[in-house]
Amino acid sequence: MTPELTVLALAALLQGIQFALMAIPANLELGPGKTMSPRDASRMGKPLVEQVSDKTARLFRALNNHFEGLILFTIAVVVITLGDKATGFSAICAWTYLVARVLYVPAYYFGLTPWRSIIWFVGFTSTMLMILSALI
Repeated sequence: MTPELTVLALAALLQGIQFALMAIPANLELGPGKTMSPRDASRMGKPLVEQVSDKTARLFRALNNHFEGLILFTIAVVVITLGDKATGFSAICAWTYLVARVLYVPAYYFGLTPWRSIIWFVGFTSTMLMILSALI
């Protein structure tokens, strides 16, 4: 398996960990009556993310942000892998993406400004560089 595919697998596991980090406090704060319901707007009043504590809401947003980033990263890995364009540079970019995503979670949780945005930008840039490197 290429380093890029290994990092993709680890990024998917990170997504699962992030889900647990968000779901456990959300369930404790909201209770199963809300979290196990169909979450209809007429019943809930407002979205769940608006009913939890600030830090749990940050975990919701960090999870959603990783879903968005993981889509682009997956595209980058697929292009690199299927295009047979894996290099040391693309491997470094992949690992940089993963490290940035790991650092992003506590940076978002603790509200580390501007570090959260800088960390996000490092991960995003790494992904874009992977795609560009496949085209060269």
